[in-house]
Amino acid sequence: MKEEVIKNGWPVEVSAGLIGSCTNSSYEDLSRAASVVRNALEAKVTARAEFKIMPGSEEIRRITKKNGLLDLFRNIGGEVYANACGPCIGQWDRKGAEKKEINTVIHSFNRNFSKRTDGNPNTYSFIASPEIVTAITLSGKLTFNPLTDTLVNSDGRKIKLAVPKGSDLPQGEFNLKVKPAKKAGRKEKEKISVNPSSERIQLLKPFEEWNGKDFIGVPLLIKARGKCTTDHISMAGKWLKYRGHLENISKNYMTGAVNLFNGKTDNVLNQLTGRYGTVPSVAAANKRRGCGSIVAGEENFGEGSSREHAAMEPRYFNVHAILAKSFARIHETNLKKQGVLTLKFADKKDYDRIREDDKLDITGLKEFFPGKQLMVTLNHSDGSSEKFPVDHSYNEVQIEWFKAGSALNMIRKRGH
Repeated sequence: MKEEVIKNGWPVEVSAGLIGSCTNSSYEDLSRAASVVRNALEAKVTARAEFKIMPGSEEIRRITKKNGLLDLFRNIGGEVYANACGPCIGQWDRKGAEKKEINTVIHSFNRNFSKRTDGNPNTYSFIASPEIVTAITLSGKLTFNPLTDTLVNSDGRKIKLAVPKGSDLPQGEFNLKVKPAKKAGRKEKEKISVNPSSERIQLLKPFEEWNGKDFIGVPLLIKARGKCTTDHISMAGKWLKYRGHLENISKNYMTGAVNLFNGKTDNVLNQLTGRYGTVPSVAAANKRRGCGSIVAGEENFGEGSSREHAAMEPRYFNVHAILAKSFARIHETNLKKQGVLTLKFADKKDYDRIREDDKLDITGLKEFFPGKQLMVTLNHSDGSSEKFPVDHSYNEVQIEWFKAGSALNMIRKRGH
């Protein structure tokens, strides 16, 4: 690691170490990290970087508190957060993140996409086990190797950390007996009222049903280059306060995706004006005009968190289809549920044919059946056109979702 840090010029000073969330936060994980802390406290070693801990669940929080592990973390200067996603999805009070300074953090979460941790594109985020994160947080250096390196304690003595130990299960009784919750009755015609000026809550309106026609002359919104995760599609962090307001959270749609044509994020051609704008603003303009949009992507489109809003936002903007070389399984299903076509290039080289100012036709929808290819036509601005087939993985039920406008629409229709 030390050699890689030096070779790549990564920032050596660690500003924060974070462990927990839903990943690597079992009792064994936290007990191993706690053993590193216990060793450090006995040796009079203090943490040189901020230390944040998120228990993996309420059960883990309760047990680690009962067995004194959380107190150990606090005694070394750690801050115990709620047992929730927290910093893993950028939900923490990261002081100074708005300054966008170059810095390094290390955590035991399973994802480290750009800007995911704190919204700062200049935060270098490294992944390690909880005990390694803890050891490096104590040292404050990304180059620290607990197997060979030493720390200096408050007395000026060099201290080598002991090999961490953990326990699969806590000693003694740990099952929590919970009384079943009482069922709350609800009146048949109870009305839910939402303040129309609320920025965080908005009643959802059913998406429109498919009109029975092929998609003709739909402008390209963005041709995403390389990795395009659900974080690129719908960032977390500050945006999560708008989870109950689809219109507002949609203002982050595809803002992290890289536009292949200019290498920039959140900067795409508005075919209506000929000028460049943010992805959400151009998508909104296409929606107002009534033409909708189409998005193109590469491999494993939508990998990462199974974020429902990453599928709801394109549907909100009337993105009719996503053309990709391949899809992440969960994101593909989420898009289908919202009525967005998920189409795969039969020949992946067809991705290269798409031009920035193309208008696309998707035909064959009237004969949309499982296993039957659809056809895409690229209408170029020079008057020429190209045509190629695309594959899909829809079954009969999923095709009904598309025709109804969404899976919820279909369920609602069947319920009446």
